[in-house]
Order: sequence, then structure tokens, then C-alpha cells
Amino acid sequence: MTGAVYLVGAGPGAADLLTLRAARLIAEADVVLHDALVGADVLALAEKAKLYNVGKRANRPSVDQRLICRLLVRMGQRHRIVVRLKGGDPSLFGRAGEEIDACAAVGIPVEIVPGVSAGFAAASALGASLTKRGVSRSVTFVTPTVAKGEAESAHWADAAAAAETAVIYMGALRAEAIVGELARRGVPASRPVALIEAASTPGERIVRGVLHGLPALALRLGGGPALIIVGEAIAEARQMLKADAA
Repeated sequence: MTGAVYLVGAGPGAADLLTLRAARLIAEADVVLHDALVGADVLALAEKAKLYNVGKRANRPSVDQRLICRLLVRMGQRHRIVVRLKGGDPSLFGRAGEEIDACAAVGIPVEIVPGVSAGFAAASALGASLTKRGVSRSVTFVTPTVAKGEAESAHWADAAAAAETAVIYMGALRAEAIVGELARRGVPASRPVALIEAASTPGERIVRGVLHGLPALALRLGGGPALIIVGEAIAEARQMLKADAA
């Protein structure tokens, strides 16, 4: 029996930010292979599935991507609904390409189910518009982090420096290098920055300053997943009072 594999976006953390389609597939799944950062309240929706933690964390032991691909193929050949549950959106720094190729090579159907990316959750936490009228008409999503064995490249910095707003994923541990690369490309040391940790979750934390102070700001984080936003669009953003959930 060959089933189907669904690459499902779990969103930034809060379970009620899941799409309806994502929640339905998680509940119907026979197997769920999930990232390390997917929360317990999201996994609780997988009432009948066998769960596999295949997460990757910076500077911590992680499951090799090749093993994840092999496991996806094996599960897809044995089960009707296999959910590969990824933090944020599968298509944005989610290693979706390798998993799609592995399944396609053996004829297993694959569907991508979009999720709310951490970048959008971070902008929401700031109360900011990434494309503030008259200030930012371009946004880039980049990461300075490469997979083990991949060649280092500074192309991300070219893109970040060229955009009016840069959203940098997986960069908190490389704050000093980020400052240096952007400075070499003419980005002013005084450009506003914000680091948002664990956006949309109870552990959400925001620190703000300017580009020159990014390394010191990163030290104020608590070790959770963090995202950096650089640009004038966030200069005057004010954290909004949050309404009680209805």
C-alpha cells in the first residue's frame, strides 16, 4: 500500500495559528514526523498517529536529513496518511525540496500544506508592518546558516542589504558575523533591529536596538528559537495591547 505524504506547516508555535487543513490532517494521520519545536498542544491533535521526533536544533544533536527522507519514504509506503510536521511554513527554510524529491523518486504523492511563518508571527509580535507605506517596498527572507557539509556563502547578506526590510532566520548565534557582513555592504550601524524569540508562544520575548548592538541584544535572549528583523519599517512599531481570546 502506498499512501501520501503531507508536508504540513505547524506555524510559529501557537496551536490556534494552525490552518484548518493542517489540523484536519494531523488528526487523521497514521504517522507524524515532527520538528523538535512543534509544541505539545499541536502534537496532541494527532490522537491516532505514531509520533517520530525528527527535529533539528542549532548546536545540538539532530536527525540527519537523509535519514528523515528514508523514514518518510518507508512510512509513505506503509501508511495512508503520513504528516511531516514542520515549524513555520514548509517552503521557507524547511528542507522541503529534499523530502519532495525523495518521495517523488519512488512514486509517493506529496502535498504541501502552508503554515504561518515565524517571520510573520514576529512582525505581529512587534505590531509592525514589514511593508510600511512610504518606508519599505521590499522584504527579503534570508538565513546565514547552512547545512552541515554545505559551502559557506554570503549571498544572503547581498539580499539583506539590498532590501528595505530584512527578516533573518536562524541568525541569533551569528549576530556578530551578521553585523560585519551588512556593514561591509553599506548598511548603517544605526539601522533599527529587533530580535523576537519564541514568537506567538507564552515564552515570547522581544529585544530591540540598532544593528551595531545586535551581538549584545542576542545575549539577552533565553536560548529559544529567535528571528531578527532589520529595517526602518520597525523603527516606530509599537507592541499592541493584546485582546483576551474570545
